[in-house]
Amino acid sequence: MGKPTGFIEYLRELPVDRAPLERVDDWREFHHHMDDKKLRNQAARCMDCGVPFCHTGTLVSGMASGCPIHNLIPEWNDLVYRGLWREALERLLMTNNFPEFTGRVCPAPCEGSCVLGINGPPVSIKTIEAALADQGWEQGWISAAPPQTRTGKRVVVIGSGPAGLAAAAQLNRAGHSVTVLEREDRPGGLLMYGIPNMKLDKKEVVLRRIELMEQEGIKFVCNAHVGENVEAHLLRKDFDAIVLCTGATQPRDFSAPNRRLQGVHFAMEYLTASTKALLDGGPERSPIHAGGRHVVVIGGGDTGTDCVATAMRQGCKSLRQLEIMPQPPLDRAPDNPWPEWPKVYRLDYGQEEAAARFGADPRAYVTTVKRLNGAAETGVRSVTTVRIAWERDRDGRFAAVEIPGSEAEIPADLVLLALGFTGPEQPLLAELGIATDTRSNIEAAHGAFATNVPGVFAAGDCRRGQSLIVWAIEEGRGAARECDRYLMGSSDLP
Repeated sequence: MGKPTGFIEYLRELPVDRAPLERVDDWREFHHHMDDKKLRNQAARCMDCGVPFCHTGTLVSGMASGCPIHNLIPEWNDLVYRGLWREALERLLMTNNFPEFTGRVCPAPCEGSCVLGINGPPVSIKTIEAALADQGWEQGWISAAPPQTRTGKRVVVIGSGPAGLAAAAQLNRAGHSVTVLEREDRPGGLLMYGIPNMKLDKKEVVLRRIELMEQEGIKFVCNAHVGENVEAHLLRKDFDAIVLCTGATQPRDFSAPNRRLQGVHFAMEYLTASTKALLDGGPERSPIHAGGRHVVVIGGGDTGTDCVATAMRQGCKSLRQLEIMPQPPLDRAPDNPWPEWPKVYRLDYGQEEAAARFGADPRAYVTTVKRLNGAAETGVRSVTTVRIAWERDRDGRFAAVEIPGSEAEIPADLVLLALGFTGPEQPLLAELGIATDTRSNIEAAHGAFATNVPGVFAAGDCRRGQSLIVWAIEEGRGAARECDRYLMGSSDLP
């Protein structure tokens, strides 16, 4: 590496965030940018380790360890340190079609397995990646590159989230004519409506990439809901291959009493409505609005955090977030060693904003909902919670046990369910005759991505279940390679 002692000389730095009470007044991205000198110093911290776990992309204890798309991180860190920004971007684009997305919203499993992180703060890989992508767009280094020749083969990709976009980009690169069908009114899938604007700007980041893909020859068709206004069996006739990238959009529900009261919504329903309103004229027009309301978010993870941050921007009156699991430790626990993903306490951007406004982290750990309170005429008005303890049952498995006397009632006239997802929606799969596994995901082996129906491939959350954006991109690229091999007999796609 260019600076063998960089990891000793420089401390880890991240971009400064805008002040929480300032940024909740708008929907713009909340990170400031770092100058080139600081970024080069951060790249210099990459320590020329003997085995760079950062780009291994494996599963350890069920969690991603290292980059699933195998970004050549030490190589582009070295190039950034030397000031060779364009060469660094070229190295990044070898493995990642959309670094402007991953550099903003990926949780960075690469940093969790950075060798420097064994006994110190890891290299700020995600920050450097985002800066490389931004440099590429600003300098014009990222530009349309349509294929020089066409194969005459036609492929339809169903779903325009990260897996669908990656598959489409790679298949188009191979020379096939690609059509992407999206059931929403704008392309982007999860990137468009599942992630709020302050984390990933829709016009300046997402639609910018879509427009470039259109310039490269990819056709996007919105409001095309396969199985409803588009007949699936006709796609088999009109296209030489199909790639399913529909996501795992079936939300997980819960069965507390009075669940059906008005004012109780799934997280994605809420986030989608908010972003649509923002893009269509003003956030105040959202049909599900937190302004002046007592909000309770049930569930954690990125989706729960995004609900918190959205409610803060809509001007909620109060906010609580309920998490059934215990609060993570401040440092790695003994049973969570490197290079596993570090399960440690983090004050994410949404919780930071709620703490600044209301005085404390809004999360209540080892807490669940016992019942919702209200009436049909008024909708939900409060939530009765109970604290739980995790104890082993007769089979040795942990089970949640209520703690007697721990019930509490908190006001709530908007309840958001961020409980995860149970798999892909089934009608389309049934119409195409696609086999599913025991978890209701599409049955298609990783690496082959082929379903039981010849010429139909699957990638992303609809195949593997709810997962990270980098896994979606990795699977989209892999499904494109195998689809290309099916169409042409061999493939040169990576």
